[in-house]
Amino acid sequence: MSASPGMQDKTSGAQMKGWDEPAMKKRSIAQYVVVSLKGFCMGAADVVPGVSGGTMAFILGIYEELIAAIRSFDILFLKRLFGRNMREALSGVAWPFLAALFLGIFTAVFSLARILGWLLENRPVFIWSFFFGLVLASVFTVGRHLDRWRMATAGCMILGTIGAYWLVGMVPLSTPESPWFLILSGAVAICAMILPGISGSFILVLMGKYEYVLGAVNHRDFLTLALVALGAVVGLITFVRILSWLLKNHRDVTIAALTGLMLGALRKVWPWKKTLESLATGEGTPVVVAQANTLPSGWNSEVGLAIGLAVLGFLIVFTLYLWAGKDRGQP
Repeated sequence: MSASPGMQDKTSGAQMKGWDEPAMKKRSIAQYVVVSLKGFCMGAADVVPGVSGGTMAFILGIYEELIAAIRSFDILFLKRLFGRNMREALSGVAWPFLAALFLGIFTAVFSLARILGWLLENRPVFIWSFFFGLVLASVFTVGRHLDRWRMATAGCMILGTIGAYWLVGMVPLSTPESPWFLILSGAVAICAMILPGISGSFILVLMGKYEYVLGAVNHRDFLTLALVALGAVVGLITFVRILSWLLKNHRDVTIAALTGLMLGALRKVWPWKKTLESLATGEGTPVVVAQANTLPSGWNSEVGLAIGLAVLGFLIVFTLYLWAGKDRGQP
């Protein structure tokens, strides 16, 4: 599937109006159910540090509408809202689309978090192998949306790869649990969620807050979740305008940089690791602070299953990508 300049999907049933106008498409109840299902796919992608929700929205054909819908909550909306003209305020924004989408996203987050928490603790090689396949497939699916290769796009991809590879090796595994850092984590993670290439949960891994936030979801720690959500709202409102401008005016170099970031980030999700340094805690469980990627010591059933899960993750993303392209009438 290839995208035309400006990421305009003219064959899509959605018929986007472009980056500068809010998506106000009316749908039937059945169509909103489909939007919620796509939201579930986005939520499932974002709850694991693998493929991003933005990537999932991109391959499912709702990415432009998502960006336009978020942008529709602007200054005019706030003026109408504070003017106590709720009906007029809602008439100018794409709230039905976002409501259906976020219903699916939150359903996925709260239904899958406990399972993933158990897998990360008890079957780390298997779950990281699956994540590795997801990210690798995302590199190919997002990279294919480049219109043409030039020196600038190749350079941005190389810089993105080197930067991400260096970053994931430098970021500590243990970070503060203070309110300000949770707000910051939410702001940065939500920015990553809407990027077609970087997983929001993967950013939480880099910031040392993935398992902490996952535990907050499982234990219904609403104070922690509220702080992360506050940061997410701030980050979403501000960053989406920057992203929209970049994709509209510098699309190829932006996509190339995102592809490079994913490629370099594969270092973080490599399944086999050796602990280099750990710290003792008051609970008696050591905290890993430094790791190095290694190769499996030899071929066995665990290695075979891990490779199989990586292939499965790759095929899931690639199949969704191909299905979404055929659904929009694209080759």
